[in-house]
Parts: sequence; C-alpha cells; structure tokens
Amino acid sequence: MTEEMVRTDSPKAWLLAARPKTLTGAAVPVMIGVALAYVDAQEYDVDAFSWVAALLCLLFAFVMQIDANLINDFFDFANGADDAETRLGPRRACAQGWVKLDSMKKAIALTTCTACAIGLPLVFWGGLEMVLVGVLCVIFAFLYTTHFSYMGLGDLLVLLFFGIVPVCCCYYVQLHTVTWQVFLASLACGLVIDALLIVNNYRDRDNDRLAGKNTLVVRLGDEAGRQLYLGTGIGACILGGTFWMNGHILAFLLPLIYLVLHIFTYLKIKTIDKGKALNLCLGETARNIFIYGVCVSLGLLLL
Repeated sequence: MTEEMVRTDSPKAWLLAARPKTLTGAAVPVMIGVALAYVDAQEYDVDAFSWVAALLCLLFAFVMQIDANLINDFFDFANGADDAETRLGPRRACAQGWVKLDSMKKAIALTTCTACAIGLPLVFWGGLEMVLVGVLCVIFAFLYTTHFSYMGLGDLLVLLFFGIVPVCCCYYVQLHTVTWQVFLASLACGLVIDALLIVNNYRDRDNDRLAGKNTLVVRLGDEAGRQLYLGTGIGACILGGTFWMNGHILAFLLPLIYLVLHIFTYLKIKTIDKGKALNLCLGETARNIFIYGVCVSLGLLLL
C-alpha cells in the first residue's frame, strides 16, 4: 500500500503520524543516562539502581516524542509551514488529510495525558522535582513548534530536552545527584541529536524562509549550516573526552566510529545540497545517532 492510499484516521495513518523512526532520538539519551547511572552505582556500591525506573524513563521519552510529533504535525499545518505540494521531507498526516484536525487534537490530549501518567511514578524514585521536569517537557513540546522553531531557538531546545534534561534526569532518578561527567555527556548527546534537526532544517531552508520560519540554518546561511552540522559531531566527540578522564576509555574510543559515519553524511549533504535527496542524509543521521548511543553505552558497560 502506498502513502497516497492511506485512509483517513486509519491505523496506518496514525502510525505515519507518530513517526516511529524518530524514536531513536528519544531512546539514545535514556540509554546513555541509564548506562552512566548503572556503572556509577556499581562503582560506588550503591544498591539503589532500579530497572523499573529506567523503563519508565524510556516509556516517558517514547510517548513524549510521539506527542511532540503530533503537535508538530498539527501546528505546522495550521501555521502554513507544511504544504503537501511543496514539502520536501516525509509527508505529514494533517497536510495529507490522513488525519482529521479534530482527531489530531484529541490524540495530542491523549498522548500528553499518557506521558504524564507514565512519568508520575518517577516521583517515587526522583522526588517531587520530577513533576516539574514533566511539566516543562509538556510545555516546551508545544512551545517548540508554536514559537521557538520560528525564532531559531529549536537547536537550544534540542540541547536541553534531548541532551541535558533526559540524560541528567535518568541519572538523577537513580543516584539523586548529577556529576560533571554526566552533564558533559548530556551536552554531547544533545549535540549529536541536534544534527538531525540541522539536516532537516537545511533541507527545508528555502520553504522555511518563505514561511517566515527563521531556523538557525535560515539565519546563518547554507555554508554555516553545513559547518554547524559537521561541528555537532566533532564537538560531541571532544566532550566525550570526559569519559577517558574518568577511566572509561572505550566510551571515548567507540564513538569515533560514529564520527567517521557523521563525516561521510556531512560530505553527502555538501554534495546533494538541495531537494528531496537530502532525506537520505536525514535517515543516515538518525542511524548515526543510534550508533553513537550504542557505542557510548557499550563503552561504559564493558569496562
């Protein structure tokens, strides 16, 4: 069945709207945060590590990612940033008519409530501060699409909510503290995942400019946008030096595999430059992000 044959509000329509391929971006920060917490719990002989809490963190991240995708789908269409005729990226449910607007509103309410229900028990492990974290995640899921992405601040939110917040919170839930190593690791994770937003915005830069969506790529220009993409991977690996300094040499060395792949993808972006062919680079970037998460997590756990 092709995407053009998708029935309105059908299971296939909702699957496409949820964008399951983006869940790697939600999983990687949790993987790294949990791996850091597990290793430190073993090192300091802390018998407090909870796999239930780790699973709840992962489920919360997954549902919030889906929620953010639905919010993005709805508001980008409502604001005219998604046009079925001119869109270069993967097709969106509202723009294609796969999901009715009223149905999307209800789905956003449902996923938001589900995420809150999943995250609430984390109060048992992390304290009442987890409520504040959950509220901020929900608020900024809406603000990203409705305001910050149009102001060129989307990359900052990625650093916060795909780096610092999930990595540090997954660690904090287990050990009730956050070390400098964890903070630097969270920044590195945020940079790696921001590459996905950069290549997405690089592909859409002409349409975004016309729609008044002043992403960082639109503001900086094409060449700076490409260099920004390259710099995220290099910067993440430099920050990964904190693993080496703390005795986790493999957690520094294994991600160099990711860096090689990241550079190859950068070269493809530079060659392709425009059009739907950049979706190939988007897919490769998602793959690279997952490889980075696996490499860092294995590097921490194997030594």
